[in-house]
Amino acid sequence: MAEKVSREKSLEGRLEDLIGEKSIVVCVGSGGVGKTTTSAAIALKAAQMGKRVCVLTIDPAKRLAQAMGLKELGNQESRISKERLETAGMKNVEGQLWAMMLDTKRTWDDLVEKFAPDAEAKKRILDNHYYQQISSALAGSQEFMAMEKLYELHESGKYDLLVLDTPPTRHALDFLDAPKKMMGFMDDNVIRLFLSPGLRAGKLGLGLLKTSGAWMFKVLEKVTGFEVLRDLSDFIASFSGMYGGFKDRAAKVEALLRENQTAFLLVTSPNALTVEEAIFFHHRLVEYKMPFGGFVVNRVHYDPLTRYGAKAEWKRTRKDPSLLLSNLGVSPKGRTAESLAAKMAENFENFEALAEVDEAQMALLRESCKGKHLWRTVPHFEMDVHDLSGLAHVNEFLFG
Repeated sequence: MAEKVSREKSLEGRLEDLIGEKSIVVCVGSGGVGKTTTSAAIALKAAQMGKRVCVLTIDPAKRLAQAMGLKELGNQESRISKERLETAGMKNVEGQLWAMMLDTKRTWDDLVEKFAPDAEAKKRILDNHYYQQISSALAGSQEFMAMEKLYELHESGKYDLLVLDTPPTRHALDFLDAPKKMMGFMDDNVIRLFLSPGLRAGKLGLGLLKTSGAWMFKVLEKVTGFEVLRDLSDFIASFSGMYGGFKDRAAKVEALLRENQTAFLLVTSPNALTVEEAIFFHHRLVEYKMPFGGFVVNRVHYDPLTRYGAKAEWKRTRKDPSLLLSNLGVSPKGRTAESLAAKMAENFENFEALAEVDEAQMALLRESCKGKHLWRTVPHFEMDVHDLSGLAHVNEFLFG
């Protein structure tokens, strides 16, 4: 174990150096690999290093709030008090730790209030049925609003470090393409199409009829009449004065992601599917020229026989499993002892097999993602991390 940790430090650098140099850390990866825990643990360490840090999440299970010891998080930052940190065993924390749970709908509303040309336009948009639907359901909306809130907090200058726990995604491009999707949605040609005189009068304009989606609107005409089109047109017309501001904002968000002060940490676990997705995600980050920080591999089964002489010792013990019991100070007798010793030996061998598989998957990840990347591993814990002391335990491995 000590040899493995030493190798990680010497070859790939230190995570504390990364968070000491950067102002934004974005944790990306597949769902279910521990991004929320990793994000919260990094933020906790940054606070212990004396930084003002805020961690943002969209985790629907609200695990971050639980880990921070809060009943719930909202669309505004909540500070974790020094008293709570000290209760969890962390003394003399000189920095500040804040956390928030992103509300996609609320973030959309904040943008509307910021860019609406006047109070009447703002009210029409916020009350519009279509806006209420797309502000939560539009493809890429959740990812883009995560970036929007990140940009807002960065511009506020309130924090030394922002840590973003990105939403679970089925595909690497969902997150990276979010700003482009939003800018495509706000394309001027699309706006002019929907604002054609024919559509605003309650009829299908010639331009719309020529589009590939015209058949859908024809069906809507027959089934619902023109009310649907009028409502849609009113939404687009109300929104039209804000597209310039939205597009400019999206461009700034994308630029922020590419700046040197930002680092992407790719979080994964050592099984075949997540490693395959991590390799693909890394290639996309490189392709998009995003500032890549390194890898965090969670839930790793460490090989217990890496210590010098351990394998030879195990071979001797395997020939006589009862040695396991005597070494542990356990001394049942008869068949009970034989059965228990055999089961313990079998369990140990199964664990060692898991460790070998994990090591093979991590070797594949290293081989497929060339370069001297920061590389940290966190072991498989028997219990889930659910509080601040658990995050501190994770940091024993993240930061060594």
